Order: sequence, then structure tokens, then C-alpha cells
Amino acid sequence: MQAVENVETVIAPELEGMDAMNQRLIDQTMIALDGTANKSKLGANAILAVSLACARATAQTLEVRSTAIWRRQRQHPAHPYAQRAQRRAHADSNVDFQEFMIMPVGAERFSDALRWAAETFHTLKGVLKKKGYNTAVGDEGGFAPSLKSNAEAIELILEAIEAAGYKPGEQIAIALDPASSEFYDKDKKKYVFKKGDKSELSSEEMVHSTTTGCASTPSSRSKTAWPKKIGKAGRSHRQAGSKIQLVGDDIFCTNIKLLQRGIEEGVGNSILIKLNQIGTITETLEAIDLAPLRLHLGHFAPQRRNRRHLHRDLAVATGVGQIKTGSVSRTDRIAKYNQLLRIEEELGSGAVYLGLES
Repeated sequence: MQAVENVETVIAPELEGMDAMNQRLIDQTMIALDGTANKSKLGANAILAVSLACARATAQTLEVRSTAIWRRQRQHPAHPYAQRAQRRAHADSNVDFQEFMIMPVGAERFSDALRWAAETFHTLKGVLKKKGYNTAVGDEGGFAPSLKSNAEAIELILEAIEAAGYKPGEQIAIALDPASSEFYDKDKKKYVFKKGDKSELSSEEMVHSTTTGCASTPSSRSKTAWPKKIGKAGRSHRQAGSKIQLVGDDIFCTNIKLLQRGIEEGVGNSILIKLNQIGTITETLEAIDLAPLRLHLGHFAPQRRNRRHLHRDLAVATGVGQIKTGSVSRTDRIAKYNQLLRIEEELGSGAVYLGLES
């Protein structure tokens, strides 16, 4: 209700009469109106809602997809292609890592990638059921069984990939979102696997464990853990970055100042782009423009339940190469994939699926 009040009583009177197609001016006006570094006065949820509403209104007025709007705002043609599908299997109480995902990197078209993901997902359900595990899905639509360890989660997914008729690593790779800050002990300055084998790893040991695990597992790209401090994260990047995709999420926050610092200090080699982290379309596009220009970073454009299809359009129009989204189940997730299928169909031969090239 506070966000709605801020939109109706503060933001709306200031923007009334402005051209909704001038996205940059609208966003800059709201940023100035808020006046804080992190949009704490009006709230990023209120500002982003208006920012997205203007883009959507412009698209409807011009009778085009939002994809065309993003391209116009960037003032240069975006490389059009459909995104990579990913699926996650949430870890339960005795698994430390938060998410285990698949990436159908060997497909030639997005529609094929999505089919591969769906087939693997349903095969995994059979694998879990055969082993006596719960096959209910979690909040992101992925399976959430109570497994014995992180390693078992990966082994089950590998079994499902092969049972579905695909080659792990070559056609479908594994990605991880450990959420390592959740099991990082600030006092001990170590990563403590409280739910698993109770082991404790230093930053250097965590890097070694990750790189060793990826070397023995067919995961061509990994959204993996790194130490909390930026300096140490830089060493993680130098040690593992040539073979592993190290994705910065909260360490960058889609913020060009934090991203610039990360580039200068060699932190990671990819960034998770989130509209809701930074708060406006303009700032999001600035982060996307900075990343590949300076560090050739890969991008993930994640879903949010209340963003309709705008993330899908943004992902295609800006050419980020990858999306990080929910499982191939549940209506709110399937709607996102359906939007990408529509875009691929509309683009026809112009739709390019980058696969490993992204």
C-alpha cells in the first residue's frame, strides 16, 4: 500500500504530461525525485512499476512487442535470439546448496532446448520416484526432495539427463546456485556445510573444491559460489574463470558502480541482471551495456512473478544470451517459456540460439 501511495501521490503528479516514450527522462526524473542512493525514499518497487508501465504503454501504443521498445531505447539493433532454458531442483533440509539446474547448451534452437529441458525434468521425476523420494515441486517449480548430499543431487540429475537420451556436458550441462553466503560463517571466516558432511572450507579451499568438482562433472558452465570479499573473489575468477562461469548476483546488484569496481578488481566473469535490484529500465540497460563492453560478461535475466513477459522481451532484445528461470512446470513458469516460444516463432530465421557461444 505504501508503494501504491508513493506512485499515486508523489510520482504520478511529477510525471503527468511527460512523453511515456522518453524512457530515460522518466527514469531519471524518478531517480532525482527519490534522491537516495538505493531508492529507499520512494522504493524500488514503486519506481520500477512505473518504469515498466511506461515501456508497456509505449509498446501497446505502437502496437509492437516490448522487444521492439528495448531495441529502440538502446538506439542500436539488438541481436535477436531465443534464450537458453534452465531448470532448477531445489535442495531441501540436508543439502547446503540452494539450487541445481540444467542448461541445454547443445540445442540448435530454443524450442529444442525447451523440449530437452522438459523431457529431462519429467525423467528426473521418474528417477526420484523410483528411489523413493518426494516428487512435489518447490516454490520455483523444481523438485525439492530431502537428499543425502550435494553430490547426490548432481548424480540424480546426471542420471535423468542420460535416461532422457542426452549426453551430459555435451548436450545438457549442469549449473549450480549454491547461495554460499547462506552457509558462510563470518566468525570462522569459512564455508561451513552444516546440512551436509559438516566440513569447513576456507575461501581458497572452496575455490579448489568448486574447480575440482566441475572438472569431474560435465558442467560446461556453473553459476557457482565464490568467497564473500571482492579481493578473494578476484582470485576465484583467475583460478576458475577460464573454464567456469562465475556469476555475480548480490555482489553486483545490477549496479554500474559496483560492476565497475568488480571489473577493475577482476571479480567473476558474468553478471546476473535483475530489474528489481536496480529499479529502472534505464539503469538496467546501462549495466548490460557496461558489462559486455568492458569484460564480455554473460548475463542471466531472471523471472519475477509480477513482471509479466517483460523480462523475456528484455532478454531477447538486449542479447544477454542466457536466462535463469524456474522449472518447466507450474503455470507462472510455463507462461515465461511460452512467451519465448512466441518470440522465436515471430522472428523465424532471425531467431538464433547461442548455446555454448553465450
